[in-house]
Amino acid sequence: MAYDEGLAHRIREVLSEQPGFVEKKMFGGVGFMLQGNMACGVNKENLIVRVGPKKYESALAGSNTRPFDLTGRPMKGWVVIEPDGYESDNALTDWVQQGVDFALSLPPK
Repeated sequence: MAYDEGLAHRIREVLSEQPGFVEKKMFGGVGFMLQGNMACGVNKENLIVRVGPKKYESALAGSNTRPFDLTGRPMKGWVVIEPDGYESDNALTDWVQQGVDFALSLPPK
């Protein structure tokens, strides 16, 4: 299954004003980067967000979330949000902003 283009479009709208915004096809989907650091992405119908190690456990405590795992080893600091968890524009913006905040906390690449 290809990734959800509608979700990718919604994310582009949220990120379009961010400096250093780039998108790249990866992991069978699309990743959104700020200043060379991944912030979020789309894999199939799911939103993937890099929340970082400090917010990881609290992000997983929410409904419609799970660890991001493509290889059998979950990526610490990354969460998958299923469609019900980002259905509203406010929920999507909140999740994407968490990825933005973490990506911008890192040194530019």
